[in-house]
This record gives sequence, structure tokens and C-alpha cells, in this order.
Amino acid sequence: MLRNHWDDAREAARLRVIAETRPDIAEKISQFQFKDIRPKAASEILDIADASLLLGHSEEEITKRVYRRIGAIAKPSKQQSSGTLH
Repeated sequence: MLRNHWDDAREAARLRVIAETRPDIAEKISQFQFKDIRPKAASEILDIADASLLLGHSEEEITKRVYRRIGAIAKPSKQQSSGTLH
């Protein structure tokens, strides 16, 4: 049942962005799969212990090794003096 709700919600989101004339986003939405949710959740929670608890892992290492998808945060190569992008 959960999978059916997921498919319905994904299709509704895809149709919404098509109505907003954003076919590029609609294609990305259609490619997003149910299995992508766990790594996304594990990566957005900053505290690894909290992420492990959410995913039901007894060891934080499992969460870190298998589900976390966090890259290094890089600083911009140039400072913007006016605060706006050109």
C-alpha cells in the first residue's frame, strides 16, 4: 500500500511541474524511486546517532557506511563583494 501511495504522490508532483512548464524537473521527479528516501533522510540529518535511530540501525557505522551521502562542503573560489550573483 505504501508503494501505491508513493507512486500516486510522485505522479501528482510530476503533473504539477508539467503544468508549471518545467519538463526538466518533471523528468527528475519521474526518476526518483522509493528506495532513494532512506539515504536522503540519513544524509539530511546532521547527527549520525539521530539518523541511525530513525533508520532503526543498532550501529551508527551501518548508517554512515551504507546510507550517508554527504560530500565535502567547499568554500566558493571567489568572494562576491556586492552579495549578489552576476
